[in-house]
Amino acid sequence: MINLKQHFLLDPSVTFLNHGSFGATPKPVFEEYQRWQRELENQPVEFMGRRFTGLMAEARAVLGEYLGTHADNLVYTQNVTISMNIVARSLELGAGDEVLTSDHEYGAMDRTWRFLAKEHGFAYINQPVSLSSKEAFVESFWSGVTERTRVIFLSHITSPTAVIFPVEEIIQRARAAGIITVIDGAHVPGQIQIHLDSLGADFYGGNLHKWLCAPKGAGFLYARPDMQKLVKPLVVSWGYESITPGASTFVDHHEWWGTRDVAAFLSVPAAIQFQQDHDWAKVRTECHALVKDAQRRICDLTGLAPLHAQSDYWFAQLASAPLPADADLVALKARLYDEYRVEIPLVAWKDKNLIRVSVQGYNTQDIDRLLFALLKLL
Repeated sequence: MINLKQHFLLDPSVTFLNHGSFGATPKPVFEEYQRWQRELENQPVEFMGRRFTGLMAEARAVLGEYLGTHADNLVYTQNVTISMNIVARSLELGAGDEVLTSDHEYGAMDRTWRFLAKEHGFAYINQPVSLSSKEAFVESFWSGVTERTRVIFLSHITSPTAVIFPVEEIIQRARAAGIITVIDGAHVPGQIQIHLDSLGADFYGGNLHKWLCAPKGAGFLYARPDMQKLVKPLVVSWGYESITPGASTFVDHHEWWGTRDVAAFLSVPAAIQFQQDHDWAKVRTECHALVKDAQRRICDLTGLAPLHAQSDYWFAQLASAPLPADADLVALKARLYDEYRVEIPLVAWKDKNLIRVSVQGYNTQDIDRLLFALLKLL
């Protein structure tokens, strides 16, 4: 097992199995982040007034190559919640329209769409889905599509349940039906490979501070070229009426938010390089094996089956396992941390209690420590 713990700033006294919430940044990437912050402070006018556009273009070009798209189809955002808000608030939806999603979505996104549904009168529908097979997922989700469905919003990897959704066929069907697709890829970059142009989603947002290990405050929004005209700026600033020769209107409208710290964005190339330098394909494979073992051992301990079919497809470095229905999640989480120094999220999802295990390159014997603690506490 590759052990990269020495490259991270994490507290060694904590068994950290919650990379999925906020990520963790390697030391060399964090140093690059601080270098950019110091460079900004060295000559702020030079940095923001004369270098900003070129530096951001270079950082977007590296990210575009990594994600399989042109740099002008991307803008940096601070996180996927902002990315999804930009899109959701841009789409002109009203009474009689429907936005279809699953019943596994991230709470902040459910709240965003429910807020806008109240404001504009459209319906936001959380469709139950089957995880018995890819085909069953597609058919169960698509059964919620009606003649009023204008938008499909889906997580690529879910947050509460840690499941990889087979979004490719949903996107293809939606394109054929004239339905806009908005994909939340918060947990995707760095955890599974992605090629945005081939995927074909109309809009895709992702976090870079999670599994890509960039600094906090690094995310992105992708818009397919022929859909960029639909996207309105969340913050209107100088780029809105920009007439820069050869510039992308999409980038102009969404890149400049006034004075803000862009060091996290400029450090993304260093995060990509760090993973390339450490054979990240092998790291991901070994992490998947560890998280698979963790899920199996927790299910053996509780006697409860996972939410999805027994297939490696459904998860990568992030997996969930059910806990007993009578478990007090608040008390259990507190005892895991206070007594055993295990940092891990416990989730109440629908009528189930779940434990969500994240495994990153710095985890080795941490699964044994988790199981020891669960055996004592359950």
